Amino acid sequence: MAETAQQIADDLRARIDSGEFAPGDRLPGEPALVRQYGVAKMTANGALKILVAEGIAQARTGSGTYVREFKPIVRDAVKRLARSQWALGSSIWSADVEDRPRDVADLDVSEIEAPKWVARALGLNEGATVICRSRLYLVEGEPVQSAISYLSADLVRDTQIAQPDTGPGGTFKRLEEIGSAPERFEEDLRARMPSAEEAERLQVPAGTPVVEIYRTAFTGDGRPIEVNRMLLDAGSYVMRYRFES
Repeated sequence: MAETAQQIADDLRARIDSGEFAPGDRLPGEPALVRQYGVAKMTANGALKILVAEGIAQARTGSGTYVREFKPIVRDAVKRLARSQWALGSSIWSADVEDRPRDVADLDVSEIEAPKWVARALGLNEGATVICRSRLYLVEGEPVQSAISYLSADLVRDTQIAQPDTGPGGTFKRLEEIGSAPERFEEDLRARMPSAEEAERLQVPAGTPVVEIYRTAFTGDGRPIEVNRMLLDAGSYVMRYRFES
């Protein structure tokens, strides 16, 4: 029985994991896969598309399919939100990428009427306004995450949070300075397929899933102070959670 596209992709993935194909190497093209596995061209093409969708490989028009050189980002949910991270002036973003080249693009800060779901999440009255911070994160020149955070305008309008540069320690450090330090966080996470607009913004190939995360930050007395909607390229991240029993 001829191999399926999934079986060929599994075999190629194992060869990548073993080091037979290193980052940046060109993978066998459709004609080579047809000969090696005795399958139709469509099946060979499907196998390569699976690897591209998983973020393991990248297709280059007119050249072929190559093992992706980008090293996955380890997103440690506990480490990045620890007070020791932002209280000393480091951004939680730096906890993810450490010393890798990183940048923030398309930064937009505005005061808007709170969308209904944001008002509910922050316990605001209908018609209340929020400071909205929208940005796109890049690592080594590649977009990996878009994020939009919302905070009550009455709380932060006259602080650096309402400015493009929030300063050392970012939003959480500024919240601490006004007596509203985040003490607890909740994250809801799901994987889904992106819309066309989302795929274009993150520059992910067709068929590549994204990870959507909604995070709410609370003060020590349980007051919600920030809600953040993040969209991550699933092929660029490893999600790490550490627990104690």
